[in-house]
Amino acid sequence: MMRTAFFLLFLATTFGIASAAPPQDPLQSPNWQDMAERLLSGHAIEFDERVKISVPSTVENQAQVPVTADARALPNVVKMIVFADLNPIQHALTLTPGQAAPFISFRMKIEQATPIRAAALTSDGVWHVGGIFLNAAGGGCSAPAVGRGEASWSETLGQASGRLWREADGFSRLRFRIRHPMDTGLAKDNTPAYYIERMEFKGNKGEPLALLEMYEPVSQDPTLTLLVRLPAGDTALDVQGRDNNGAIYRSSVPAPWRQSILAPTKQLLEQGPARC
Repeated sequence: MMRTAFFLLFLATTFGIASAAPPQDPLQSPNWQDMAERLLSGHAIEFDERVKISVPSTVENQAQVPVTADARALPNVVKMIVFADLNPIQHALTLTPGQAAPFISFRMKIEQATPIRAAALTSDGVWHVGGIFLNAAGGGCSAPAVGRGEASWSETLGQASGRLWREADGFSRLRFRIRHPMDTGLAKDNTPAYYIERMEFKGNKGEPLALLEMYEPVSQDPTLTLLVRLPAGDTALDVQGRDNNGAIYRSSVPAPWRQSILAPTKQLLEQGPARC
């Protein structure tokens, strides 16, 4: 028996096959242990005040709850996820920053009052977790998309608009919106899940800048704010999305402060929002 225990300890310390139990949850969520094991497994976990989650104090629309996750106070963030413990579908999105800051603002559906968390994975293999309790009424995940009631909803599917602003720290702030029902598959009308599952943000020459994986809890007509570092000389940021039915959406958001000095690309500013 002692030989077996010693051998298991040797394997754990040598090959890293065992991981410590998740730390005690300051928000005392009944689902924390399950969330940690399912979404954060394989790495050390610690609660960290440097990972900030912002939500409104009063929720007016459970299908459109503003959420901001900010881990810019941490160095070397390689991935960030946002999830809601007590949602029927907990995982909202995963951001792989690349040339972007570990920051995202978006809207999500909430089924009931729940902890909302952001977890940032740093290059040393540690998940840093921040969270806040959102007090809200329910029904956001099981309500059908509002746009489904409009006969022309499919005609506006994939239409996009966006804008870039130059930030003092060298990043560009992107505000981007794309028309899509983002159905969860949980509505009583039996509408199947239909949502944008992947968005890639690239420079003019195709350089990958950031990757965003989205899931059913992201609200209808996703509206996103990111901080992206544009490559030198690029006059626009390209966006490519894909939904779970395989449809591809493409758009380009101009950087006005760079285009104003490049006459050949000035026309891009006059075209208005791009249609995917």
